[in-house]
Amino acid sequence: MGGGPDTKPEHLLVILPFKEPTEIFDRIKKNHPNIKITFKSLFISSSPWKGVEEIPTEIYRDATMLATLSALPPSPEACPKLQLIHFFSAGTNHVANSPIYTSTSIPLTTSSGIHGPQIAEWVMLTALAHTHQYSLLHKWQQNHEWGKATDRMELHSLRDKVGQRLGVLGYGSIGRQVARVARGMGMDVIAYTASPRSTPESKHDKGFIVPGTGDPDGSIPEAWFSGLDKASLHTFLAQDIDHLLISVPLTKETTHFLGAEEFAILGKKKNAFISNISRGQIIVQSDLIASLKAYNDNDPLGGGDGGGGVRGAALDVADPEPLPKDDPLWDAPNCIVTPHISGLGEAYVDRAFQVLEVNLDKREKGERMINVVDRKRGY
Repeated sequence: MGGGPDTKPEHLLVILPFKEPTEIFDRIKKNHPNIKITFKSLFISSSPWKGVEEIPTEIYRDATMLATLSALPPSPEACPKLQLIHFFSAGTNHVANSPIYTSTSIPLTTSSGIHGPQIAEWVMLTALAHTHQYSLLHKWQQNHEWGKATDRMELHSLRDKVGQRLGVLGYGSIGRQVARVARGMGMDVIAYTASPRSTPESKHDKGFIVPGTGDPDGSIPEAWFSGLDKASLHTFLAQDIDHLLISVPLTKETTHFLGAEEFAILGKKKNAFISNISRGQIIVQSDLIASLKAYNDNDPLGGGDGGGGVRGAALDVADPEPLPKDDPLWDAPNCIVTPHISGLGEAYVDRAFQVLEVNLDKREKGERMINVVDRKRGY
């Protein structure tokens, strides 16, 4: 593996908010001895997309490849030799206004495919914490209470996942791993994609796959739906969904994709639970809060009918981020809010570099790279 004597020299510039991954760099140099690596640690603020320091422009001048989370050259002129940019995020919406994105044709690749295992665990963790009323159980433990028999009777109303339906809005690598876990718990799965997946080949996952995870051949969903228009979306949402996973990329078309109309459909029959691990702007946040309140005010356990609202939500993303202290989302009923951490884990950095290494091999062999961003499509 790696470059031969005729392979041209490469300069990989790495700008990341992590400690220098020396073992990974040693692996890259061993397999690609033609590559020189420069590392710059960039500390981030409360938002992962904003650094707390400026990057000197001259650092980009000799780089032929860049590995980054969000730091980019200020202009095409600042990076005359740059031939590849690899992002340590699954999406690139946070750099869509950069002149490097809008005014160059430098290939961009993402780390899509590495987040499935840890995010799937977060999705099920938060969904089960809601279903099993873990906040109440934790309160009992903190207060050294066994729980009154009358209080424990409420737990008899919980419904396990067997026979429930998971709707995956955006059947990418994350959605596929959540589907895999959900099916193992007895759920059935339906999928939604922007474009039709009418042939077996079109259902395959062609990106990076963590071994033993996901749905590589796309065989898990009972049914597939597609489209970016409201009618197609509403048809999907009306399929008796118990749990909706939002895992679409943020684009112009998906901004505020889910609002009052969509929550009304989800709340009409099953009072669906919603998990959003995509971006906060996918939903109209105030409409979600209103739907959660409608359900809470008409809680079936209290004799109500759910009020046509969704019964709960788990949100790892918000609009804006960080979420202001006085935002009403914090106190929305039956809503779990976490600070955009569902994708974090000890394997994150190594897996993100694995995607880059796959593409280093493919570049040297003249093969098509994986996880290449389509600028027109937005992901």
